[in-house]
Amino acid sequence: MKYSFIIFISLLVGPQGVFAQDDDALMIKKIHNQALENGKSFEWLKELCLQNPGRIAGSDAYIGATAFTRKKLASIPGVSSYLQECTANYWKRGSKEIAWMTTNGKKKVPLNVLSLGNSIATPIKGLQAEVIEVQSLDEVERLGKEKIQGKIVFFNRPMDPTYVRTFGAYGGAVDQRVYGASKAAEYGAVAALVRSMTTSQDDHPHTGVMVYKDTLQKIPGVAISTNDANKLSRLLKNGSVSVYLKTDCKSMGSKPAPSVIGEIKGSEFPDEILLVGGHLDSWDVGQGAHDDGAGCVQSMEVLNILQSIGYQPKRTIRCVLFSNEENGLAGGLTYAKISNAKKEFHLAALESDAGGFSPRGFSFESDTSVFKTYYKKVSQWLPLLESYGLQFEMGGSGADISPLKSQKGLLIGLRPDSQRYFDFHHTAVDNIDAVNKRELELGAAAMASLIYLIDKYGIQ
Repeated sequence: MKYSFIIFISLLVGPQGVFAQDDDALMIKKIHNQALENGKSFEWLKELCLQNPGRIAGSDAYIGATAFTRKKLASIPGVSSYLQECTANYWKRGSKEIAWMTTNGKKKVPLNVLSLGNSIATPIKGLQAEVIEVQSLDEVERLGKEKIQGKIVFFNRPMDPTYVRTFGAYGGAVDQRVYGASKAAEYGAVAALVRSMTTSQDDHPHTGVMVYKDTLQKIPGVAISTNDANKLSRLLKNGSVSVYLKTDCKSMGSKPAPSVIGEIKGSEFPDEILLVGGHLDSWDVGQGAHDDGAGCVQSMEVLNILQSIGYQPKRTIRCVLFSNEENGLAGGLTYAKISNAKKEFHLAALESDAGGFSPRGFSFESDTSVFKTYYKKVSQWLPLLESYGLQFEMGGSGADISPLKSQKGLLIGLRPDSQRYFDFHHTAVDNIDAVNKRELELGAAAMASLIYLIDKYGIQ
């Protein structure tokens, strides 16, 4: 009879094994059941993407998204919602970019390109110049002004496909996108053309932020799709190639771009805050589904799940949908500044900003003076989460929550499977049809499970 009872409980609860008899395992299963059977994350994400695509901070689409998400947060029983005022530099793309390449006066071959965020425009009639290919910022310096001046510098270092963790590959290549235009301008180039940040071979150019050095001449920075980058590189091996570019993007100055906040006050330790969040802004060319609509609705869903199953948190659980992560981090910096001024304490902050794919675990970081204590505590809960395919590791958390590190709480990043993320990142195809409903829901459940454990036991 005893054996049969254990089998029954195991079948009832799911893949928890011996943890099926534990209250925490039962609660985590309840959280997952709620997310998978009655969750709202995908419904919310679909509405957000279709109603407010291209949510670049400061745009009308972004303001619409703040109203939408605040309304949804307010609809969760027990949740209070409000806006936190913030301003951000609003960069506007303008008309569709035009680009082509020619060799030896032959037929014009169109190129798939996107202006990089913060880029200046080309002259009204566009610009055309010979292209020189480089693999790094250092190579520009080695070539010098004699070979760079008057040309378009083509940065063509690909993301390293041998990295299993694709964010490592991204980090190893993205400097050319961020700083390439200024480095090229330093040696007299007229524009910078940058290979898109993806391991995929496709026709979708990837935009993203670029940064100008104030002391240097500003030149246009443009991303080119990987397929066209490969084509251009092949042609350059056989002789000179010129490229024509025409863009009319510009900075529109500082605009209102508030962050959206919803919270449930803690019943025992209301001054200890557990934050869940993502960034509400996106680049303007797609719907911002994976980056980072997914993280926003997952964070909203954490509050919704816990309220729906009747859990009363001991600590304050706060959902923050940050503004302007893509183009300056104004939302995260403003939030931390206000929080520090109020002398708040974030015991833990969990960010989802790596796509709505199947969750694989969490990464943890904190001030070195407290990290070992925190990590030892959370590691005790790993057996409860391993059967859901989750692992723990030390590492980075999230850009928006990173300014909170001075409060000496635990900073956490949700780590989904990253293999497909850079197929969509910063592109026109980052749309709702690229998101799997079940994977999105599993991510929300994983977040809610960890928040539940931290809230119940603390980490100090």
